Amino acid sequence: MKLLRVAAASAVAVLMAGAAQAADPEAGARVFKSQCSACHVVEAGKNRIGPSLFGIVGRTSGQVEGFKYSSANKDAKLVWTPEVLDKYLTSPRDVVKGTIMTYAGLKNDAQRADLIAYLATVK
Repeated sequence: MKLLRVAAASAVAVLMAGAAQAADPEAGARVFKSQCSACHVVEAGKNRIGPSLFGIVGRTSGQVEGFKYSSANKDAKLVWTPEVLDKYLTSPRDVVKGTIMTYAGLKNDAQRADLIAYLATVK
């Protein structure tokens, strides 16, 4: 019985790892267009209501030149790793208390993974 549980747990871990690797940047571009582009662009040096997301993966929060951040975002000093972006995009206000970003969050795990995969290509 114990061996069966270990095998089942291993199978789940392999499936989860495969799903994480299956993120699709092209699908993420579509998610960006539908969920993010009203406020953000992926062009360097261009801001909208929100800061440019060009080069966001690996960048420290509150660092886009020319964008007026809330003190919550400036003071958060987060590094936007894929893991941090995943948590933030799920529920921005839970990760950065006091953020003025009004987006409620992207609850779909696959869409979030695709979006992060896309953002990682924009550099």
